[in-house]
Amino acid sequence: MPMDSGNSHSVILVTGGTGLVGYALQHVIDTEPVGSRFGRRHPDETWVFIGSKDADLRDPEQTKRLFDKYKPTHIIHLAALVGGLYRNMRYKLSFLRDNTLINDNVLHYAQETGVTKVISCLSTCVFPDKVEYPLDESKVHLGPPHESNYGYAYAKRMVDIANRAYHDEFGCNFTSAIPTNVFGPNDNFDLEDSHVIPALIHKCLQAKRNNTPFVVFGSGTPLRQFIYSYDLAKLFIWQLREYDDIEPVILSVGEDQEVSIKQVADAVVAAVGFEGEYKFDPSRADGQFRKPASNKKLLSLVGDKFEFTPFQDALRDTVRWLVEHYDTDARVGRTNARQNAS
Repeated sequence: MPMDSGNSHSVILVTGGTGLVGYALQHVIDTEPVGSRFGRRHPDETWVFIGSKDADLRDPEQTKRLFDKYKPTHIIHLAALVGGLYRNMRYKLSFLRDNTLINDNVLHYAQETGVTKVISCLSTCVFPDKVEYPLDESKVHLGPPHESNYGYAYAKRMVDIANRAYHDEFGCNFTSAIPTNVFGPNDNFDLEDSHVIPALIHKCLQAKRNNTPFVVFGSGTPLRQFIYSYDLAKLFIWQLREYDDIEPVILSVGEDQEVSIKQVADAVVAAVGFEGEYKFDPSRADGQFRKPASNKKLLSLVGDKFEFTPFQDALRDTVRWLVEHYDTDARVGRTNARQNAS
């Protein structure tokens, strides 16, 4: 379904387009079947994927120059300062301030230049720490987020407020997506600041290559919902083309597909083929025990024909990608990480 921008040609700007989800979007628009609701670029579309090397979106002038250069009609806004649990705990102000600046500049210049539609990527961490489960789109602002990452959470939560304000004052079609935990090819595997699945994959791969124990931080008991990045990319494209409401949408597998961190670690061990010592370190923080999110709204909109990739298959594909790209373009952190895993 072509997007209505008032022009014959659409320019879709993807901020943060060189990361995990941007990589998945590039894959999907090139590989989905022609006519799919969930991908494949149309002949009248130009997709532009930009990263931090193209512009520092914290800077208003650099953001303005980016908009002047590409003249986007639509934006998928993925750019953010992100990190895993321990980095979020250490740098709460940096996560709050940098993400607030990025989001404010992108939405401001989108309105100033007449962008037809913006979809911003949020996170389930925006939800209150103490709230009745399952999470749904009506519960974003019902209380403070978890203490461990409140800087990032409040910056992301304010995007929803800004979307409503831009709509009320200017009639802008700005909305947001709330994915659960994302993983897949081209993830950030840097052990200093990666999320749980890429961190576990990298640590397990290092343990296998160095013949050392595989130690998983925490008790292994917390439960999470994970979505494969290629599935998320398809849903972003559906949202871009078909969803015209400022209310956010949770993009996730169902609540019945929650898995424990121990189950994830077990699956990583199997996918990597690790046969050494494997244990947990319960002295390290677990974060929230669980935060199940409902995807009922999503399924009511896309129908029951959308199929999520089975977790085990997605995990094996991610491990395979890292093994193939480890010594070239995978984001694994400092140089000595490559030396230690060689």
